Amino acid sequence: MADGIIVIGAGGFGRETLDVIAAINASTRDPFWDVIGVVDDAPAEIQIERLRDREIRFLGGIDANRELFDGIHYVVGIGSPAVRARIAERVDAWGARPAVLVHPAAVVGTRVRLAPGAVVCGGAQISTNVRLGRHAHVNPGAIIGHDSVLEDFVSVNPGAIVSGEVAVGTSTLIGAGATVLQGLSVGGGATVGASACVTKDVAPGSVVVGVPARRVGTDDE
Repeated sequence: MADGIIVIGAGGFGRETLDVIAAINASTRDPFWDVIGVVDDAPAEIQIERLRDREIRFLGGIDANRELFDGIHYVVGIGSPAVRARIAERVDAWGARPAVLVHPAAVVGTRVRLAPGAVVCGGAQISTNVRLGRHAHVNPGAIIGHDSVLEDFVSVNPGAIVSGEVAVGTSTLIGAGATVLQGLSVGGGATVGASACVTKDVAPGSVVVGVPARRVGTDDE
């Protein structure tokens, strides 16, 4: 019997997460996941329409469905690391269990450790001895090099490259098409802009952009 799962987030990444679930189910003789539905506190009408178009139930807001979360699997399909962290803390306290989702078209090497809540999308490549923290997201086409550590709530956006032996701190966002060079550290809460090339360590909370990446502020500015 398939395990029930709730997807939190009706936006783009939430629906990409539904694609990951669908691909997992399609790769096995018997479906592994049974999607109970999607919850979202403030979805746009177009998002609800897109869920309806693919026959996925929209269940309403998160708190309104609190009883459903008791003992059930869930995944937070929201791109913002900070928002993801707040939601996960809340629903974990209700007894929910974060699922680990890996698209069958992702390439995952040996000795890879994926913490609860991690989502790896199709086309991603994760090399050997990589660790992904709780609720870390690796978007389509992203590459994570050998021996790298991505802490909790990290987002690696589409096409980004995290080279080998890189340490990425909690709640950091690596923008689409960005590159972090070998052996560097990106501090917690930092943002690496799209297409940036990181050639030196990034301080926690910094926003860096460009080639080579340079600091332009902090996330609270």
